[in-house]
Amino acid sequence: MRHYELLFILKPTLTEEEAKARLEFVKDIITKNGGEIASVVEMGTRKLAYTIKKYERGTYFVIYYKAPPSLLNELTRVIRITEDIIRFLSVKYENKREIAAWENLSKGIRQSLKKEVREPRAPREPKVEVAEAASEE
Repeated sequence: MRHYELLFILKPTLTEEEAKARLEFVKDIITKNGGEIASVVEMGTRKLAYTIKKYERGTYFVIYYKAPPSLLNELTRVIRITEDIIRFLSVKYENKREIAAWENLSKGIRQSLKKEVREPRAPREPKVEVAEAASEE
């Protein structure tokens, strides 16, 4: 199994539910063809660097996954015919240094997502020391 990263941009006109459905669709393609998803990053809607298919904004997603090389052709084919995905980029991590970076990225993302799920701590009250001035009468 090889290590991959898939970034894709959805049309900004999709509702939040439709965007989640497209994300699940892509995740299903990966898992049904023998891939293992390590982590998913939802980057939200951002301004594009240039206009793509008359859109100036897009909803970004990044998926880190392991898969056999045959999956990449099928994934590329399906993404190209999906009209709601306006742009995508697939990156293969090959040497040991890149794979170590991939593992650190996916592990770091999973840990940061776990931290977000926890309830935030209540802020501490700052310690205020009041110095009493000696009054002279």
